[in-house]
Amino acid sequence: MTTTGANAEAGVRGAPDGPWWWARRRSMVLDVVLALVSALECAAEGAGFADEHGGPVALAVVVGALVGGTLLFRRRWPVAVVLLGIAITPAELGFLLGIVGLYTLAASDVPRRLTVVLAGVSVAGTFLVTFIKFQRDIAAGEGYQPGPWMMLFFASLVALGLTAPPVLLGLYVGARRRLVESLRERADGLERELSLLAERAEERAVWARNEERTRIAREMHDVVAHRVSLMVVHAAALQAVALKDPEKASRNAGLVGDMGRQALTELREMLGVLRTSSEGMVPEASSAADSRRLAEVAAAASARVTAGVGAGAAGGTAAPVSEQPASGDGPCLDGLEDLVGQSRAAGMAVELSVEGVERAYGARVESTAYRVVQEALTNVHKHAPGAKAVVRVAHREDEVALQVENGPSEGGAAAPGLPSGGNGLVGMRERVSALGGVFVSGATDAGGFRVSAVIPAIVESGGSPA
Repeated sequence: MTTTGANAEAGVRGAPDGPWWWARRRSMVLDVVLALVSALECAAEGAGFADEHGGPVALAVVVGALVGGTLLFRRRWPVAVVLLGIAITPAELGFLLGIVGLYTLAASDVPRRLTVVLAGVSVAGTFLVTFIKFQRDIAAGEGYQPGPWMMLFFASLVALGLTAPPVLLGLYVGARRRLVESLRERADGLERELSLLAERAEERAVWARNEERTRIAREMHDVVAHRVSLMVVHAAALQAVALKDPEKASRNAGLVGDMGRQALTELREMLGVLRTSSEGMVPEASSAADSRRLAEVAAAASARVTAGVGAGAAGGTAAPVSEQPASGDGPCLDGLEDLVGQSRAAGMAVELSVEGVERAYGARVESTAYRVVQEALTNVHKHAPGAKAVVRVAHREDEVALQVENGPSEGGAAAPGLPSGGNGLVGMRERVSALGGVFVSGATDAGGFRVSAVIPAIVESGGSPA
């Protein structure tokens, strides 16, 4: 239940001026008034009964008042009040006591079988007392002398008239009261459910925001971090050969410039996507479009760096930034050769080994496999300068396996001094796990490091079968 609902219920049930408190007070006042009227009635009828039969009038008045006053407890002990009313029926006392007692009994939560039994006993008792009184009055009079069937009819009419209306009215009021209570409980339950749904919706919104932040951070890391790492490596090589080999230094300077301009372009595009998302009026509707735009940015970045660095490594000159249109398919396994060529151009001794029949997989599988190899090579540049790396790709029947393993860093190689936030391995693991794959990383016995991933194959309709 919400805070507002709880406060409202507290105001209804606990506050001295709430509706529930006033209803209870009115019920108490009504019971007191009915008990007082019933006591006066029973006292007067008791005095008449004692005077008619020659008994002590004072005692009859006291007993009648006490019996009539028991109507005060009709809500707590309705069965006892009805039994007392049936017991005093022969004395012709408690007209109000009997009617109100039967009504309260029928409206209460006692078993219906007990209500029917007590109502039947009350009808029988009233019928006998009325029939006997008719006989006695007719015998004492000298006027109209009705037959026995007529007396039975009048006695039955009186007995049913004094019993049936209060019982039927009590049954109706009790059923209506139970219906209102059930509706109130149902409304309270619905309010609690709505509160829980609101809390869960808020939790899902928080979870979605966190997932979106993680996804954006992963995309930016994959697109920008690799290129900036290569820039640092080329800058270090440029510093080493600036005086010894001016031509090679010029090529490295061109590569660094191209990569820097490309990194700035991609970062600007991603920030534009994020700014558009934050200014949108409907975040849910823009989330899918933003995801596609970020994927297109990543794909365009991979295509441009492949064209630029690959051409620079092959031709010996720095290639200009390629202004190719963005593609929504993202990087794929066909680009691994160019990716490895980029690392070779940066001075890494890296070998690519492919096993099995190459085929096309789903876009997410291709992109994830490419990012795993890309990030693993970036980590080699960062943490193992001068180390030899081996990239293995195995195309299996229902999965694609990847492994990037490097040896220990050469003692004479200078570390590029690249910062590391520890997000690369986390991002790889998240990507592979999201596709139901397995990711393992750790140091080797030879002093190097190994990254392995097995991704379930999702073969596209255009690809060859496994």
